[in-house]
Amino acid sequence: MSAFRIGSNDPTINISDQDIWRASITAHGPVTLHIHNWRSPAPAVSTYGPGAEWLHEHAFELLGTQDAIPLIDAVHAPVADAQKLFGQLLLGRSNTPYHELLHAVLAQRVTSIEAIRQWHDIVCTYGTAAPGPHHSLLLPPTPDELASIPYHEFHRFGVERKRAESLISVAKHFDFLSRIIDDNLSPSEATQKLQLIPGVGVWTAAVAGGLAFGDPDALLVGDFHVKNTVAFALTGNIRGTDEEMVQTLMPYAGQRHRVVRWLQLSGVKAPARGPRRRIVSITRL
Repeated sequence: MSAFRIGSNDPTINISDQDIWRASITAHGPVTLHIHNWRSPAPAVSTYGPGAEWLHEHAFELLGTQDAIPLIDAVHAPVADAQKLFGQLLLGRSNTPYHELLHAVLAQRVTSIEAIRQWHDIVCTYGTAAPGPHHSLLLPPTPDELASIPYHEFHRFGVERKRAESLISVAKHFDFLSRIIDDNLSPSEATQKLQLIPGVGVWTAAVAGGLAFGDPDALLVGDFHVKNTVAFALTGNIRGTDEEMVQTLMPYAGQRHRVVRWLQLSGVKAPARGPRRRIVSITRL
């Protein structure tokens, strides 16, 4: 479930041992989802807001109930070992691509620390109180609100023009995102559709599609770390390229996101080289 939480202080979600509270925006309106006893065999669900009835039908998909875990014929020992250890890994599906895309866009070409801070600040500035009894929970900015903000207003959050315009583009295509959900596409087809939105490339679509649609094949081509994780785990090389990653993972086509998650859960991490990237905020320029 932590994959759906954008940093420990994400204003849109609260996760405890017993409860999950998540506020989001659906085609049917704002909604708050509450799953009680989410770790138990029989969790209970409540939903609030205009989108409550629709989301109630899909609520358990956040826990991965729609996911079918395959038995993969592993051609690499680390994949076989990880499958034995973590084969019950369920990929959740939020059914809120607008929500997932906003953070994915913010995470383009910056560190995770920066993207998490920017998400928190933007939601706290433009988000509104979520429906329901959880009074500290906030909704993401509505599509209409976000689309009306001039790109230069995002500079105060450290978001440069390119990412700001991509955020606005996602907001303007909210109806398109809603149709993707209604069309009942396969997870991978839905992820591909996201790339039709200006400002959403392969990496951004994969980040969002893995969460919004539970896409088991959402491979993060263009990610700074994933290609090195795959290279180190499966070839022994400390560094790799996206092209090499795609080639290496060909035997797992259709399940590449799941395979990468298994490797990450196994603790595989390529050795670091050089100093950490320095964070320079646009607000200081």
